[in-house]
Amino acid sequence: MDAGRDNQTQSRPALLGMDLGALRQVASEVGLRSFAAGQMASWLFKRGCVDFAQMTDLPKDARAILARDYEIGRDEPLVESLSTDGTAKYLFRGAPGRDIESVVIPDADRATLCVSSQAGCRMNCAFCMTGRGGFQGQLTAAQIINQVLSVPQSASLTNIVFMGMGEPADNVAEVIRAIDILTAPWGMAWSPRRITVSTIGKTDGLKALLEQTQAHIAISVHNPFGGQRGQIMPVEKAYPLEEVMNLLRSYDFRHQRRLSLEYTLFAGRNDSPAHARALADIARSVDARVNLIRFHRIPGFEGHAPAQKSMEAFRDALNAAGVVATIRASRGEDIMAACGMLAGDKNNKQA
Repeated sequence: MDAGRDNQTQSRPALLGMDLGALRQVASEVGLRSFAAGQMASWLFKRGCVDFAQMTDLPKDARAILARDYEIGRDEPLVESLSTDGTAKYLFRGAPGRDIESVVIPDADRATLCVSSQAGCRMNCAFCMTGRGGFQGQLTAAQIINQVLSVPQSASLTNIVFMGMGEPADNVAEVIRAIDILTAPWGMAWSPRRITVSTIGKTDGLKALLEQTQAHIAISVHNPFGGQRGQIMPVEKAYPLEEVMNLLRSYDFRHQRRLSLEYTLFAGRNDSPAHARALADIARSVDARVNLIRFHRIPGFEGHAPAQKSMEAFRDALNAAGVVATIRASRGEDIMAACGMLAGDKNNKQA
């Protein structure tokens, strides 16, 4: 962890969240030529630098000034929790009063990191633990990138999904900055096809993601009928699903970028044939696939997952209607790492 960091905040700007232009400005401030920005970027994003002393191709006096005025931005996990299925959950410093959680999901030759974009969430979806804890603050691009670089499995990651704590479209500038760092040749040089951003459809932020990144997009639907959706997702009032779909229809998802609809099934609430037909109509209209998610019980929400046969029948109805639909495997429930269960409560640690 960077020297000088207290328990909750960074006292100096973190280089880890800066693009090449910002690093050039830093280089100028410490008396270096502009090409030093590329050297710093290489140390930060490709070589795993955690201390300015490691930047040995920079002059010693410049490194001293950097250490005085800036931080790298690296911060190791506070807690690790391991599931019996191989899933790993990590607690990181977030905002005052709320730490954040990241999840690594191994699957054969794949390793997916689920990153957080906010400390808490303002969307207040009824079935999500993160929203139940309220909103404590935005994460910086540095804090997002730190999750990628500081999990023990960092070198073996194959995919990144913005499906952790928070609503990415509600912190869109920092999320886009993080995606730029992840995909830029001077950064981590990831293909955008390895990154998925999940959003409830906050339309201004969604539009920025569509226009400024090439990451895949996943829309949290959970009910195709606006009135019913609004009962569990208050965001429906401000950003109706119909408006979200109208926005998506103006973009081409047939090449490179993939669009998917996330749909958590609740027994007797959104799993009827009528729901399947309406969801299929929406999916076809935007050329999207559907990911069906098993609900995991959380305190304070009356609802439970359908039986496996019912989930399979719902999936089969979508497939029969011409929609590619799959049931997402449930992972990490025993460590509270499954969809909708992230809380960032460091008073409820599992070592």
